Amino acid sequence: MVSAIPNTPALIGKGMTVTCFQAPMTQEEYELCNWVFKCVGKVVSLPEHAMNGVVALNGSSPAYVFMMIEAMADAAVRNGIPRELAYEIVAQSVMGSAAMVIETKTHPAVLKDAVCSPGGTTIEAVYALEKGGFRATLMDAMQACTDKANDLGKK
Repeated sequence: MVSAIPNTPALIGKGMTVTCFQAPMTQEEYELCNWVFKCVGKVVSLPEHAMNGVVALNGSSPAYVFMMIEAMADAAVRNGIPRELAYEIVAQSVMGSAAMVIETKTHPAVLKDAVCSPGGTTIEAVYALEKGGFRATLMDAMQACTDKANDLGKK
């Protein structure tokens, strides 16, 4: 048996699917399963005990990113940038930033630090995010998602 947690970017062939193989399978069955999911993006496998955490990390995470994109576009509109252009700019920035993490294999903190000039605008924005609990709020949201998945798994 195979459990799989894909995400909505699979709809455009850019998804991430996390699989869990819970029963013995032949190499051919394993390869066929992975081939199916690779048709809609990337695939990794994790053990069963990690799957509820994957719900928050993979299945639900596009919603968090969409909310961030929407909020950033709203701020841009507030500052006079047309909405459609704001969505295009921020979506490209998010996509490019994600590609940098994947392609350079550089820790996200190092990449963030490279953008933060001493006394500059970016570090001021990072400070405001930290002051508002950005990371803690995101981690709390992911934990709430994982807790809900755990509760649903018990039913």
